[in-house]
Amino acid sequence: MTDPEDLQNASMLDLFRMEAEAQAGVLNAGLLALERSPTDPAQLEACMRAAHSLKGAARIVDLAAGVRLAHAMEDVMVAAQEGRLLLGAAHIDALLQGTDALLHIADAGSGGGDAIDALVQRLETLPAGSTADPGTEVTASPTAPTETPAPDPAPAAEAQPEAVQAGPVPARALRVSAAHLDAMLDISAKSLVEFQKVGSLRATLDRLKQSQAGAVRLLDAVREALPAAARTQDALALLAETRDAMAESREILQGHLEAFEDFSWTGGRRSREIYDAALASRMRPFADISTGWERMLRDIARDLGKQVRLELLGAATPVDRDVLERLDAPIVHLLRNAVDHGIEAPELRTARGKPAAGLIRVEARHHAGDLVVEISDDGAGIDLDRLRGAVTAHGFAPEEAAAQMSEEELLAFLSLPGFSLRGEVTAVSGRGVGLDAAQHDLRQLRGSLRIAQTRGAGCRFHLQVPLTLSVIRSLVVEVAGEAYAFPLSRIERMLRLQPAEIVYLEGRQQFWQGDRQVGLLSAGQLLQRPAGEVDPAGLPVVLLGEGDGLHGIAVDRFLGERSLVVVPIDPRLGKIRDVAAGAMLDDGRPVLILDVDDLLGSIGKVLAGGSLVRLGSGLPAEAARKRVLVVDDSLTVRELERKLLAGRGYDVSVAVDGVDGWNMLQSEPFDLLVTDIDMPRMDGIELVTRLRANNRLQSMPVMVVSYKDREEDRRRGLEAGADRYLAKAGFHDETLLDAVQSLIGAARE
Repeated sequence: MTDPEDLQNASMLDLFRMEAEAQAGVLNAGLLALERSPTDPAQLEACMRAAHSLKGAARIVDLAAGVRLAHAMEDVMVAAQEGRLLLGAAHIDALLQGTDALLHIADAGSGGGDAIDALVQRLETLPAGSTADPGTEVTASPTAPTETPAPDPAPAAEAQPEAVQAGPVPARALRVSAAHLDAMLDISAKSLVEFQKVGSLRATLDRLKQSQAGAVRLLDAVREALPAAARTQDALALLAETRDAMAESREILQGHLEAFEDFSWTGGRRSREIYDAALASRMRPFADISTGWERMLRDIARDLGKQVRLELLGAATPVDRDVLERLDAPIVHLLRNAVDHGIEAPELRTARGKPAAGLIRVEARHHAGDLVVEISDDGAGIDLDRLRGAVTAHGFAPEEAAAQMSEEELLAFLSLPGFSLRGEVTAVSGRGVGLDAAQHDLRQLRGSLRIAQTRGAGCRFHLQVPLTLSVIRSLVVEVAGEAYAFPLSRIERMLRLQPAEIVYLEGRQQFWQGDRQVGLLSAGQLLQRPAGEVDPAGLPVVLLGEGDGLHGIAVDRFLGERSLVVVPIDPRLGKIRDVAAGAMLDDGRPVLILDVDDLLGSIGKVLAGGSLVRLGSGLPAEAARKRVLVVDDSLTVRELERKLLAGRGYDVSVAVDGVDGWNMLQSEPFDLLVTDIDMPRMDGIELVTRLRANNRLQSMPVMVVSYKDREEDRRRGLEAGADRYLAKAGFHDETLLDAVQSLIGAARE
């Protein structure tokens, strides 16, 4: 987006350059379309108008050479429109050269020299019946229109990989300073993150409510414990008045809690809407960076004697402007490599039963809050034997080691600096900088690059980068008392390990994840931090990497998922090992966002060193587990709740109805009661009422989980003495588990 201040301060030549860039995009797209369909009236009209506009603009700024060249190009288009000329490969070549010359003619001043005159003469003398050159073909599927469609008002959850048709032109447009947009996005992002503080405020209010309920129960216990001599009329009246005051206070708090819930839900939604709107104002369609790709592939294919067809899917996928601009270079590297290394010569493709024109497909879509771009071709794939030979020839590994490498390990060498399968340096490749440069650019975007191939059927490059660089969704953990964040898009999964699950083989710690054995390392050792406190519930582990490169990173504690406003590291500090950026948590604590690629490199160094911090030894073999009684007459619900709670580490018993539950409560100790309402023999309300009337059990926390979700049902359960009330139809796994933990804490003492 052009800053309006730039337009005000621009010279006439600068304005011409802006005009030339816009019209050159129209000409390039139109001419490439006319190479496939020389008589397309819409494209002929668009190209003629673009040339005419450039002629007028060149006349205004007194570029005589530009006027002559644009006029000659316009004459060719008019002749083609009137049927006096059939555009062929020679016409398209000359018109494309004319487009390039007009794009840069302002830098050469008002002259233009003999080159412009020669080009004008060439356009004027080309034969009218020229036909297309059958040796080279570059085509593209109808994806991006000549005029870029406006982006959606907010990023879609998942962009469909379909060719995008031209959308309606917005009724009105407004020029806004890029700096103002950046400031608006920064403020809205901070507002979104800071609003997350309401979660901790809600937890505090819940604890206050529980404290009040406990105080009421204690007051009742005091009344029962008073000796008969002390039970004067005044004392009993004072106790009753105190209990009524506390009950009234609890009702007021309950009302505030309900109002606070409404406020937090509405405010959170509004904060998200404001942020989404601010982010959408910076979004541009993915097609914005694709305008020059088709022309580039055409030129490379002609030089190499190949035929290429470009297919662009998801062209309207919205992406942050800054991300989009920095994504162009790595994609161009990969496209050039696809033509040079991947697509075979037409005669070879025909002999292999393939179409003479190779297909390069670029697909953009949203996935899990990131932008995914897949670049694939239907070429020859990668010769792994040849790649093994290149690995040994470059001295990266001996022949014995290279022979045992997996395909994934071999493909990783393609991204090393200076590594190339090309035996000689050409204008397109051979210096070994293409994939290395693409990998470097993507790391700067906190993104990743994965390579896959099928011998004889082509390669696929999977790029994944954040949709925006301002906010990142992360898992926040604690290591040695400090907060660190892993980008969620780079995490395979999270889990907790018990000491018995950790295996020690050849000096390394491992554990089984499905049918794979995964190496285990300490985050404290990787980050050079001292050992932290041991979590008795199990060792928190973050799985990073993929395939054979999967590693488990043991942390001290999971703090939860957060949306973090990214604060770049001061460039004067240089690159900090294993750290990508900083941020602030909602409680004001600083957190470092980890650079996962850097961290995986550090893992290799630690493993090579051989001295690993032993994990799991500080965990108790069998810590006392907190006990939960689940009372529900539905077998399905009962077992679901039992499995969820047992999976989190709680010792769970079950009862089939209120009578069964009451008998168990009297005979065994429990830390929490989770009960349904509608049950035979004794319903949940009566069960909770009996529990609150019992001196020994009355302080036990109670949670009601019922299909009844009306307000009166909820009030009835809370008035009976329940501490929390969840509707079965509305709760998710984590909702139940979080509620249990808020009432009685973690599973182990």
